[in-house]
Amino acid sequence: MRTRSILALLTAAALVAACAADDDPDLPAAPPEDAPDEVPDDTEPAPDEDPDDDADAVDEQPDEVTVAVTDVATDLDAPWDVAWLGDRVLLTERDSGRLLELADDGSTREVRTFEVDSTGEGGLLGIAAGPDDLLYVYLTTSSDNRVVRLDPDADAEPEVVLDGIPAAATHNGGRIAFGPDGMLYVATGDAQDQPAAQDPDSLAGKILRVTPGGGVPDDNPTGDEVWSLGHRNVQGLAFDTDGRLFAPEFGPDVDDEINLIEPGANYGWPEVTGEAGVEGFTDPLLVRQPAEASWSGGAVLVDGAIPQWEGDLFVAALRGERLWRVPLADGALDGEPEELYVGEHGRLREVMQAPDGSLWVLTNNRDGRGSPRDGDDRILRIGPASG
Repeated sequence: MRTRSILALLTAAALVAACAADDDPDLPAAPPEDAPDEVPDDTEPAPDEDPDDDADAVDEQPDEVTVAVTDVATDLDAPWDVAWLGDRVLLTERDSGRLLELADDGSTREVRTFEVDSTGEGGLLGIAAGPDDLLYVYLTTSSDNRVVRLDPDADAEPEVVLDGIPAAATHNGGRIAFGPDGMLYVATGDAQDQPAAQDPDSLAGKILRVTPGGGVPDDNPTGDEVWSLGHRNVQGLAFDTDGRLFAPEFGPDVDDEINLIEPGANYGWPEVTGEAGVEGFTDPLLVRQPAEASWSGGAVLVDGAIPQWEGDLFVAALRGERLWRVPLADGALDGEPEELYVGEHGRLREVMQAPDGSLWVLTNNRDGRGSPRDGDDRILRIGPASG
């Protein structure tokens, strides 16, 4: 297996190392100096220059806001995902199998409990609100991983959308998301069977794309559910404003990746990891090592409430215990990634954009690998400071 060199970063951006862990130990981030301002030119502008041009350029820059972190909910048990179904907030707890509804005051009520196999990393995992106003849920059973959909207020048994996804104690994937195209994207892991990630007939180690009812869209690249292959364990799916899909992925003991997903592309596992430059395999957008990464969920801020972060990709780190901000432009890196809240909140499982444009982050300090603190686990809100 070849280890790739880390992508060269395009420009230096200000890194703020405040203080925020992998399924599979914390490197403190050194905050570099902000780039110095350019020395102003004292000469008069040429006659054909418009002095207002520079002012207009400044006016086009987004106004920065002061960002604060607050608790939305506390005393949760290994929460894994959150979805907004209408004006309701629903969340999953991996090990308990509970689907909870979150009230405005941070309290929760149990909507239902799923029978799940929570051995290791399995259990009640990703959820997503569908275009049909139903809730979609990814869960581990005694025989497989599967996606079901349900009306959370109905007593009827959930309808199976997609089943037969291989399951194991680890590498179950589990994130699901509806794309701008209305299709359901499903992230799976190799289920401890590495060759399965390269097997086109297996649903393991893939990103899958299906209709809301589980059918195969006509424009899928290989005529089946597979959208991309060669993945070890994907637990994050994030779309930007142009519909590009980014997927954080756990490496083995090295080379955690963030990949820009293209239909039909092969991302190399288990043949290569990191930036290998091998023909036939697609190199990642960004590589970091597990001690600072171990990436799980991710989100791109789109029309968000933090203008200076608009369009950036945010990725939650478990073992790394930090939130990564990855600046993007046209699907490529647009500066140096920033490590936020390093060690402040422990293991971070998921980050998503809330309807008010803030970011919500789930901690996972009670998942068997963290060190729980008073109030853990919790949902954190990152947004404009009040007052």
